[in-house]
Amino acid sequence: MLKCDLLVDSKDLRATLLKLKKDEDFTILLDMTAVDYLKFPDSTPSRFAVVYVLRSSDFKKETTVKAFVNDETLSIDSVYDLFPSANWAEREAYDQYGVLFTNHPNLKRVLNHQQFEGHPLRKDYKITKGQICTETDDLMDEMMPLLKSKNYSDDEIADLMLLNVGPSHPASHGTIRNFVALEGETIAACVTEIGYLHRGFEKACEHHTYSQVIPYTDRLNYCSAILNNIGWAKAIEDMMKIEITPRAKMIRVVIGELSRIIDHFVCNAANMVDLGGLTSLWYLFGARDQAYDLLSKLTGARLTNTYTRIGGLEFDLYDGFDKDLEEVLKTSEKAISDVLSLIAHNKLFHDRTQDIGVIKSDFALANGISGPNLRATGVAHDLRKDKPYYGYENFDFDLVIGSHGDVYDRMMCRFEESIQSIKIIRQAMKNMPDGAINVYAPNAVLPLKKDVYGNIEGLMNQFKLTFEGILVPKGEYYSSTEATNGELGFFIVSDGSGRPYKVKCRPPCFYSLAAYSKIVEGTMLADAVVTMASLNFIAGEFDR
Repeated sequence: MLKCDLLVDSKDLRATLLKLKKDEDFTILLDMTAVDYLKFPDSTPSRFAVVYVLRSSDFKKETTVKAFVNDETLSIDSVYDLFPSANWAEREAYDQYGVLFTNHPNLKRVLNHQQFEGHPLRKDYKITKGQICTETDDLMDEMMPLLKSKNYSDDEIADLMLLNVGPSHPASHGTIRNFVALEGETIAACVTEIGYLHRGFEKACEHHTYSQVIPYTDRLNYCSAILNNIGWAKAIEDMMKIEITPRAKMIRVVIGELSRIIDHFVCNAANMVDLGGLTSLWYLFGARDQAYDLLSKLTGARLTNTYTRIGGLEFDLYDGFDKDLEEVLKTSEKAISDVLSLIAHNKLFHDRTQDIGVIKSDFALANGISGPNLRATGVAHDLRKDKPYYGYENFDFDLVIGSHGDVYDRMMCRFEESIQSIKIIRQAMKNMPDGAINVYAPNAVLPLKKDVYGNIEGLMNQFKLTFEGILVPKGEYYSSTEATNGELGFFIVSDGSGRPYKVKCRPPCFYSLAAYSKIVEGTMLADAVVTMASLNFIAGEFDR
């Protein structure tokens, strides 16, 4: 976690970012966003500011750079050419706030539809204002310049087949639209459109207390909801300097790693269905279903669990949890073994996955790709190792990396990461400490029911936390965790009240999908489907 480190003049932003990249090794742009200070209690130089979050190439250091935008022009220099990951990030800031990025190659909306009027994350935009889309977007405004940049003549363009893959298509793995230009079955150019599932997560956060946001995080990556819960709770705990109990940390590790296994199983199972291997899905989904039974018994919900609480957890482990968990782990190990026995020496599987959808390490880092998609390229980066939390530095587990960055490496990394997660879970259960699952923090944690019903202090504390929310110290923070698909970050602005002034979620899928069109250009259409499955796009995460 960190506060905004560097405040610069808007005209110096680009030069500052370039200097940080070249001279101080901040080569990775993790995320960027804008902030509207219209209703912030303190005065600011102007209404809008942009914030860039950077990380060093050794993954050890982070810094944030903020610049206020001129109120009259609302424009600032784009840094897309310095950091390719800024492409969609700057488009999102334009879409949601109306900030104009000079020299951006394609400054158009990315989450809201093209008929949308106004900018929904501005503080004067009414949350109840609905705007229905009535016109289709043919995306030719993006496709034609793209083809021209590839030196296609008008006659050659006329001979291409233009095809929509999605958004309503089983191969799109969510509500994703890929508009492709085909030469035969080879993709000459690709344009990606998202936003079909846009629910306004960040706008909703501004109208709810910090605790009320937890169920919304479930619906980001719904294949591993608890890891989203953990990421959000940890961010708020970091802001408030709350150290959760040793038992709560260990339980979060156990349930988080189990969620990671479930998510990896969904990804690889769906990928193999796209390859024509339905049997592998049943092996993996059998184990997944058993894990869901366990989570349902523990949390009361199978998919969107809402299990963590700021300061701890909702429930302690039930009697017999360890035995049920061990059965899930054994079933998972057998499922992995059974699937690998089908594909490890299968020539068809190798032909469809090896040297397909190749991502180079420098491309992945430049485009903000993280998690197993980055590690498959050979980059040994995992926040559990590089910036450990919850005692991950004390666990014996291997960092899984690939060598070629193709579909095969990404799938095998997920299988091996699942095996390592099982290893972590068993160590955590063996060393599970006793004690409370919630820290004593009356300013953040609801009192016990006996205190609510038994004394006036407990009743008042319950009332204030429920109606006012947790009062988070004023400031600006970025906190991140290693979610299933990579770095899940939350940039949060607090005005000192019980509701976040601003929330920006850094979803790992958003940056992987932004790079997808470049990855699949020059490949076969059928291979593009497999490539998409192996990158594990979750629409609820990148759309928010």
